[in-house]
Amino acid sequence: MKRYSLLFLIFIALGLVSCTKDFEEINKNPNAIVKEEASARYFITDPQYRLYAPDRYPYWRANLIHTDRYAGYFTFGFNGCWWSDELGYSYSSGYTDASWDWMSGYFGSIDNFLKLTQAGGDFENDLMHAVGIIIKGLYYQMYTDLFGELPYTEAGQEGIVTPAYDEQKTIYQGIIEELDAAMMTIGDNTKTGEGIDDLGENDLYFGGDLTKWKKLANSLKLRMALRAFGAPGADFAGPAITEALNAGDFLENESDNCIMEKDDVISQWSSACYGDVWHNFGLGSNWHVGQPLVDNLRNNNDPRLEKYAVPAAGGVIDLIRPAEDPGRTLFDKHVAFVTQSLTDAGVAFTETVDGDTVTIDMPLNMYYVGQPVRMGGDVYSYIRYEFFSEPAPEIIAKKNSGTNMWDEIIMTTAEAYFLRAEAALKGFTGDAQSLYQEGIRQAMKIWGVADGDIDNFLATEDMALLNGTDEQNLEKVSIQRWLACYTDGFEGWAIARKSGYPAELTQTLTDPEIYGLGDINGLYPERLRYGSNVQTQDPDNYNIVISRQGPDRQDTQLWWAK
Repeated sequence: MKRYSLLFLIFIALGLVSCTKDFEEINKNPNAIVKEEASARYFITDPQYRLYAPDRYPYWRANLIHTDRYAGYFTFGFNGCWWSDELGYSYSSGYTDASWDWMSGYFGSIDNFLKLTQAGGDFENDLMHAVGIIIKGLYYQMYTDLFGELPYTEAGQEGIVTPAYDEQKTIYQGIIEELDAAMMTIGDNTKTGEGIDDLGENDLYFGGDLTKWKKLANSLKLRMALRAFGAPGADFAGPAITEALNAGDFLENESDNCIMEKDDVISQWSSACYGDVWHNFGLGSNWHVGQPLVDNLRNNNDPRLEKYAVPAAGGVIDLIRPAEDPGRTLFDKHVAFVTQSLTDAGVAFTETVDGDTVTIDMPLNMYYVGQPVRMGGDVYSYIRYEFFSEPAPEIIAKKNSGTNMWDEIIMTTAEAYFLRAEAALKGFTGDAQSLYQEGIRQAMKIWGVADGDIDNFLATEDMALLNGTDEQNLEKVSIQRWLACYTDGFEGWAIARKSGYPAELTQTLTDPEIYGLGDINGLYPERLRYGSNVQTQDPDNYNIVISRQGPDRQDTQLWWAK
């Protein structure tokens, strides 16, 4: 049985929403929850799981259609899939609106918890409030890194119906200041109180352990400060990096990993996982692991490869030349692209040509092959499902199937080490090499890689050594951090946009006979467009934003992007 039951907690929380304003009325009802039993701890679960495991609608459209694919982790567009891999690179209001509506609508959930726990709130508790502020930081970092400028300073203020949108540097600086205040409030406290004032097991991230919340806050501060570092007007970033490093409170061992165990009972329409999409629609909505990810693992003998993916099914596959153009003329080019992808992956296959039929005989379940990203409609028929690797079973496990579901990543110890290594390479304090290798160790341990295999990788692989130029070393750190964020497309995509790595993912594509160039003419996507309702419901703020930030397009770079 899980350590928490979301259904039970939601039931309690919903009941409390209608009763916390008048405890005297509660006391008149012998069947109601009395004041002595009521606590803000029953309201922490909702903002926690809705931020990382929302219902299937945004999970499918925000995670899978957009961020996981922009991060290069997953791909569509194989023969038999419902779409080409151009999906998401060509704007669709339905898909983007689902992402916007979820993220913008989430604000009320965390704002409610903060107002309940603030001074004078129904459940005033400064330590619970500090935890809420840290969750707010996680939220706003995800939210602004998706869309750019957002309502922040005026958000949630009484009487303001259309709050002003703030520049990203204002949001980043504000969240860092709020994280500082939260860490100061926590101080040396280890829990939020006693009895009903203790978050305890209602806290899905850390079980109420404030020492870990403080580590998360400082690690998040370093993440945001490094992302802002070098951006126009980010004078606060350098001092914030130094402060975070001097504070020394970082996620530092396996027990500090901030991950959320998935509930295996609650409806997918309340809290979803990858398996809810994978198993609901058959082959049409399945996906492969992306080529940039598989290549970086396989080509560096990384033992996580078998944890992240499974070997391609293989088999005997016939590719048939179409009877008409343009497919008939492009057939040889498309087949050559596919066979080159197999060759680059080290696959020992045979190719037989018989008139207009090319037969590929590929060994069964032997080779890890990532599917090239952003495949266009013209090459769709030749991107056969059997050629490429699926995600590992744990990632796409169906709820209550007996297979463990991979947890939701909030922030890992590995990333905290990689951030410190990056800071050291950029001239701040720290031993970049030792921090980098510990980051790799922690990144592998979270996926269950054996210690001996980790030791061997660190001792024998060039990827484990920061032995190049400053830029080459930063590339290694960025790629390892990106690999460690696998299944967290939001952060993986942000890493690629800030660093430019992996370069094979972020390059501009130019061949429309192979790739789906989308609305942005082959450029790497930089953001999502705002929800379509913003233009109609808040045109004044919308016009201010686009005049300041740039056109409301997917190729408009964010303030901090490389």
